[in-house]
Amino acid sequence: MTNPLAPGSLDGRVALVTGSSRGIGADTARYLAAAGASVVVNYRSKAPRAEKVVAEITSAGGRAIAVAADLTDAASVASMFERAAAELGPIDILVLNASGGMETGMGEDYAMRLNRDAQVNVAEGAMPHLAAGARIVFVTSHQAHFIRTTPTMPEYEAVALSKRAGEDALRAKLPVLEAAGVEFVVVSGDMIEGTITATLLERANPGAIEARKQDAGRLFNVAEFAAEVASAAVEPVPADNTRYVGDTSGFAREGDA
Repeated sequence: MTNPLAPGSLDGRVALVTGSSRGIGADTARYLAAAGASVVVNYRSKAPRAEKVVAEITSAGGRAIAVAADLTDAASVASMFERAAAELGPIDILVLNASGGMETGMGEDYAMRLNRDAQVNVAEGAMPHLAAGARIVFVTSHQAHFIRTTPTMPEYEAVALSKRAGEDALRAKLPVLEAAGVEFVVVSGDMIEGTITATLLERANPGAIEARKQDAGRLFNVAEFAAEVASAAVEPVPADNTRYVGDTSGFAREGDA
């Protein structure tokens, strides 16, 4: 993986990446750690995967800890931040990467609980533990970000609606964040090849990912998109607080005729 961040550029900084035991979150954690940040690798239940990411970071000379937390549980989130702050210090970068909703057996309201309620819960829980000038990065998809103006595949609609609801809820907190000196940026990307979401969508609707790839021209892979997420943690925040990754020409923005 080619790190978009310069070595040493995050020396002395602390980053927490939710859902970072695999996929986009894991690669984002690796990029941030390679740039010098001390990283909290958050996971829900798969400790061995999280510990593997930590081992990769530490063997490369970085600093990282794995911390379990059920992001839908306020007490679990509070415990995560308390341990992170106690072991690494105030958090400079909070990446809200964890999401889901296509899993089975989690309840009809799981997508909303994870993609909206938990995101707000984590952002609120982080506030007492954020360093001065901290930044929160919310990771989403074009299919979710543009769901109010551009329909998506039926199998993904519930997830898209819940992720957009999460984004809206976080944006509603911008005045509070700004008053506290906390920056906020949304990273919106197309479907990402190699993610669990893409795999589940392909299983539910064979050919869907390839069709999206044809329409978009290309799709980013996990490492490429994670590089954009890591960059969003340090580069200037766009005027609309949104960093678009990949082609958006097929998506209508609100207010478009």
